[in-house]
Amino acid sequence: MHATFYARGLEAPACLTRRRLTTACYRTDCLVSTSHTKACLKAAGANVEITPAQDRINRHAWRSRSARNWFGSLRDWTDPGEAAAVAWVADQVRDQPLLDVGVGGGRTVPLLTQLSANYTGVDYTQELVTICRRNYPGARVEHMDARDMSAFDDNTFSLVMFSFNGIDAVDYEGRRKILREFSRVLKPGGLALFSTHNLHGPSYRENISHLLHMPDISADPIKVGIDTARMIYSFPIGVFNYFRHSRLNQEFDGYAVRVCAAHKFGILIIYTGMATQRLQLDEAGLTTEVVFGNTSDRQIGVGDDVSREYWFHFIARKPLNP
Repeated sequence: MHATFYARGLEAPACLTRRRLTTACYRTDCLVSTSHTKACLKAAGANVEITPAQDRINRHAWRSRSARNWFGSLRDWTDPGEAAAVAWVADQVRDQPLLDVGVGGGRTVPLLTQLSANYTGVDYTQELVTICRRNYPGARVEHMDARDMSAFDDNTFSLVMFSFNGIDAVDYEGRRKILREFSRVLKPGGLALFSTHNLHGPSYRENISHLLHMPDISADPIKVGIDTARMIYSFPIGVFNYFRHSRLNQEFDGYAVRVCAAHKFGILIIYTGMATQRLQLDEAGLTTEVVFGNTSDRQIGVGDDVSREYWFHFIARKPLNP
């Protein structure tokens, strides 16, 4: 884990050198919790701001030109499971206040505003907020981090949605904060809908072979040439990112932090098992109602084979009497 900090003239702790944690810190749990770093800095009396490695890496990816162009061009559902999950909640939240977290370039804006005109979107990447506002000038879109949505009052929304596995992009401590914020801003009986990568799915151990997608030689020759050029361009970047970020891979009981093939292995995300995710929701005061996978529109039950599901769509409810 790397940490950005400002010691304001005080000597940094022994574990910090040249604004970076030493190799020893990679072996601690400070990647998924900043408590180790905070404790060291507090011992030195430093007034600091800390940016964990996962945040730093992922924010860099979201701000890249390719990511901005991609998020800005996305439309429609990511998969059949997402469409089924939104259909499941639709009648319960229609014409009610909705919060769209991690709105990105605005893919979900038309999908949710069909349910209610009382719509608010938020994203922690200012560049994507700007793109979303440009794509959907009539929508209310704010620059905000889901770990701190104190700008919203308690019991405000009937639905909070965090799509495209956005919750996986923050560390474990941040993930728990997000779920607690969901619980706080939801009305009693309100619903949280979010997607998260499957710890036991096919994407968990993707490696650099993922970058080698040979083009279809029967396709249009111009398209073959473009696809080949893209692969040649992407391969060295992906290999570099894979080995650079893989040193931060860690496995825990029920979840793991691992480099993801998306964005040329440019992001570091959390993969979660179903049982662990249910427990996280319980801790936040939310009750799991239903789970969908990404490969179909069918609901997934406890004990079902999930080895082919890349990610889950969880729907959880805030109790009427918390």
